[in-house]
Amino acid sequence: MGTDKSSTIDGADGRPRCRWCAAAPEFEAYHDQEWGFPVADDVRLFEKICLESFQSGLSWRTILAKRPAFRQAFDGFDFHKVARYGEREVLRLLADEGIVRHRGKIESVINNARCAVQLQAECGSLAAYFWRYELDPAKAAEPQTASTAPESIALSKDLKKRGWKFVGPTTAYAFMQAMGLVNDHARACIIAPQVAKARRGFKVPGIAAGKGSA
Repeated sequence: MGTDKSSTIDGADGRPRCRWCAAAPEFEAYHDQEWGFPVADDVRLFEKICLESFQSGLSWRTILAKRPAFRQAFDGFDFHKVARYGEREVLRLLADEGIVRHRGKIESVINNARCAVQLQAECGSLAAYFWRYELDPAKAAEPQTASTAPESIALSKDLKKRGWKFVGPTTAYAFMQAMGLVNDHARACIIAPQVAKARRGFKVPGIAAGKGSA
């Protein structure tokens, strides 16, 4: 893609950014500060995969606007706490106008929290597990031309085998894009080299000693 300007749009400061930033005013800060930067924090990883599942059938703008309410409703996405939720918490969440009140998705977060606790115990951290599916930059598609990849298909398949729900290949790929497992910024985007630098300095979490393989 080189320096192809068709994949970018000038931001508020006049510098080129991924074209999707223009879809909503709040997207530019999210794009510049979060999207694509590598993440090793288990709670952030769990939060993101949950929010991606809530986005299914909706826009990311809707979910991003509701993210503070989601965090408050789900105990900051502390999956050890969420794993202990029961029907009382489900009813509380269904009555919360600040979030997406979809019983299936709410119940999937609770289910996935329980799966996350097991996965963390097995691998030492969620990060150690998820980063095993990092895309090889040499084999990745041109930025923002794909909605899935062999790695996201494999991740989705393995998560489902482990009991996770609402984690299809497209959801898994969007999660990978956001959490830095692939640098999918347009090549001409001013943030692309920042993400590339962050990825070079990022220490990929490994499976803890004595833990089984993912």
